[in-house]
Amino acid sequence: MPLHRDIYWVGRQWAVTGYGIQACDQKRKGQFDIEGSRLWEDGVLDSVRALKWLNADDFEKAVSVARRYYPQPPPSAQPAEPSASPPPKENFSLAPRQAAETFQIPTAAVRAKLVPVWRIRRP
Repeated sequence: MPLHRDIYWVGRQWAVTGYGIQACDQKRKGQFDIEGSRLWEDGVLDSVRALKWLNADDFEKAVSVARRYYPQPPPSAQPAEPSASPPPKENFSLAPRQAAETFQIPTAAVRAKLVPVWRIRRP
């Protein structure tokens, strides 16, 4: 995947973009790109840190810059007891679509002027 159009920081191997952290090397084809919402998940960064070709200093700088742009989401509220039965389905009926108004152009006052086609004649 090419780099996202919004680029916030560029290092030697990594860039922080509107997508998240992306490898600058286009030969990798987005294989090691990390989405901004996944920066705080456990194990996502560890799998990249295990790569042999990784420049660790550059990657750590990219992570610190990216975490400024993508703050940690608030912890989601966990239900006290998991319910065994699924929640009841509500029957929503959609209102019928109203017919679109027809678009009319007033053409009575507009008159076309027919002009001859210009042709270039060469001797």
